[in-house]
Amino acid sequence: MAKQAISVTLEMDNLTWLKGRAGATGVRSVSELLDQLVRAARASGQTGPSRSVVGTIDVDASDPWLEGADEAIRSIVQASLGRPLMVKESLLQYGTRRKTRARRG
Repeated sequence: MAKQAISVTLEMDNLTWLKGRAGATGVRSVSELLDQLVRAARASGQTGPSRSVVGTIDVDASDPWLEGADEAIRSIVQASLGRPLMVKESLLQYGTRRKTRARRG
């Protein structure tokens, strides 16, 4: 299918997320990831408002007022920051012409 270049303006956090997802999923570029996301959204056939997230979070019964939430989140973030980060850079391939030398004799 033919592709067309467009300009998209995103918040920095969203762009960072897209770049991270592109690297994690192994696609060649953010453009390819966006194409996949749009294709999946169209294929789902769902239209209309976003779905609710009500009921998707379980609150620990021992801390119903989330008084220990700050420390819990802090420890999760610290554990995440302590893990090594794998960065994958793809090599850009440029078409170059080889210089040919005229043969003597």
